[in-house]
Amino acid sequence: MTDSPTPPTGEKDHGRAGRNLPAAIGVAAALVAMVVASLFLVKAVFVAVVVVALGVGLWELKRAFATAGIRIPLAPTLAGGTAMLVAAYFADMETAAVAMALTVIGTLVWRLADGPDGFVRDASAGIFCLAYLHLMGAFVLLMLVEDDGPWRIVAFLVATIASDTGGYIAGVLFGKHPMAPTISPKKSWEGFTGSLIFGVGAGVAVVVLALDGRWWVGVLLGVAGVIMATLGDLSESLIKRDLGIKDMGDLLPGHGGLMDRLDSLIAVAPVAWLILHHLVPPA
Repeated sequence: MTDSPTPPTGEKDHGRAGRNLPAAIGVAAALVAMVVASLFLVKAVFVAVVVVALGVGLWELKRAFATAGIRIPLAPTLAGGTAMLVAAYFADMETAAVAMALTVIGTLVWRLADGPDGFVRDASAGIFCLAYLHLMGAFVLLMLVEDDGPWRIVAFLVATIASDTGGYIAGVLFGKHPMAPTISPKKSWEGFTGSLIFGVGAGVAVVVLALDGRWWVGVLLGVAGVIMATLGDLSESLIKRDLGIKDMGDLLPGHGGLMDRLDSLIAVAPVAWLILHHLVPPA
């Protein structure tokens, strides 16, 4: 991670961290506490947390896309995406797939009323958001379905958060060689190495201790989590650069928008489900 640029006049300089660390840590701790509480109290409450989080993420994307003149059909995308999530947990993935197919059709029909100008652009953006958020999110709820679902979610979250944390620390302390300077100038190869060390260590610990799985499955989860989290972060950075914005929003002090925190998680979710579903027997 390279040095943070000098902030514009009037903005507070938070050093190489590039963010208000006390606020960022406080918000992160509150979010983790809310997620863990919902996981181990009532599973349905966690489903609601996922639905709300992805709904907020969709709203942030709608606002961000609007800066480029792209109008996401919010109503059908939100309704259909919510139906997908509910179906993934309370029914099965086949039902969720049907909900997605119907939502694609509904998005096209909804957009018809606004005429041909920008039809392909707007409808495509809505379908993109549906896949980017709710299709990925459905795999989180597929993990939750298992009897030890809360611990599978914990494994997925810990591996992803450890990757982000390790990359951040190593990037701030040692980052000198940019990984993708045209996409995310602050992301460095040293940071990626830190992500691997933290991610693999956390993956092994949580798979062995929480899921009674084999250590090499933890290594696989950690490596896959780091790669997918990095790709998810770079992808969102590219979206923001394309739209000409710095953050997806300002909902979370010290973090930006909720999407700025979800980008890694939604990218890791399908791969985490695949690894844990096939390589860790349910309790």
